Amino acid sequence: MFFSRSQKEPSNLSSKEEAILRSIVVASENNPRRPEFPPDDPKFPATPTYKIEVPGFSNVWLKDESINPTGTHKDRLAWEIVVTYRYFLQSKKDGLITGELPAMSIISSGSAAIAIQSVLKKYDLPNLKVLVDRNLDKVIVDLLLSIGCEIYVADLSKGVLDWRAILKLTFNKTGFDITSSEALDPTTRFYDWMSYEIINTNPDYCFIPFGTGNLYENILNINKREVTSKSHDPRFRGDAEHLRRCNFLGATTDNPKSKAATKLYSPHLPFAHYDEQWIRLYRQSGYCGLFSDVHIISEKPLDEALEIAAAQNIQCEPSSIAGLALMLQLKDSLPRDKKMLIVNTGKSHLPNSAVN
Repeated sequence: MFFSRSQKEPSNLSSKEEAILRSIVVASENNPRRPEFPPDDPKFPATPTYKIEVPGFSNVWLKDESINPTGTHKDRLAWEIVVTYRYFLQSKKDGLITGELPAMSIISSGSAAIAIQSVLKKYDLPNLKVLVDRNLDKVIVDLLLSIGCEIYVADLSKGVLDWRAILKLTFNKTGFDITSSEALDPTTRFYDWMSYEIINTNPDYCFIPFGTGNLYENILNINKREVTSKSHDPRFRGDAEHLRRCNFLGATTDNPKSKAATKLYSPHLPFAHYDEQWIRLYRQSGYCGLFSDVHIISEKPLDEALEIAAAQNIQCEPSSIAGLALMLQLKDSLPRDKKMLIVNTGKSHLPNSAVN
């Protein structure tokens, strides 16, 4: 049988799937002139960095993720999940896989689920299956339900849940777990563009909220890549020698009653790869400054950080401004004139399209 080149080849996708595939546009993987985020208005950097006033310090800057579509850095993660679905659809179109698109499962306390479900809904992709702790605020649970999340409840304090357990608890036998998936490259891919935006500012100290650890590890891994490479990524505009001495400080809590506990505290994190040996190796190898580490914050500096943020109209939650709290906690041991960069991971809300 003869087919001319002008004849259209049969597609393995339904008309709906073809439309979804066409709608997911990835301009480039790493071309700063053709950024991929945010999808409706791509730009690099995607969010601003500006100077803020902090008593006793003269050179403090804020990386502000609060302007993202749902108000937090989790929107970047959400976009990567949409890109993953694009890979699924392309594989199906090429005849490599068959069947329905798989659903995604995740453990979330709100922000990640809101961000991911918002874009899944926008692109008409399968609803997110969310495993929440039994003590999660009912207001958050109702909000997640209202945007289409499927909610499943468990006591998350009992122990570590691997991907098999998460999929079982969310009745998602044929799907994928975002929470602990190595295949999704959470420590190099979720926040790679954001990491370049951060290190390109050449800070002396960088203070980062540490919850799952994915953001902290992304930043450190991108920094490692650039300070050890002779062929830099096109997105890199920093000073490699300067960044070898930059101190990356993660801020977390071990207090379940802390104001920041909802997003930063968990007795079991199946997805965090951070440990003392990992960061010690990075310090000794010259991938980062000698004071890089993760610290536990206390409530007093957190209260002070929230007051400073409110006075300057910074949109944040206690967890998202934890980096500023850590800087204030360590202020007596910090140089007052060095460049301090505070990463504000933002304040979660529904996208404007859902509010209007």
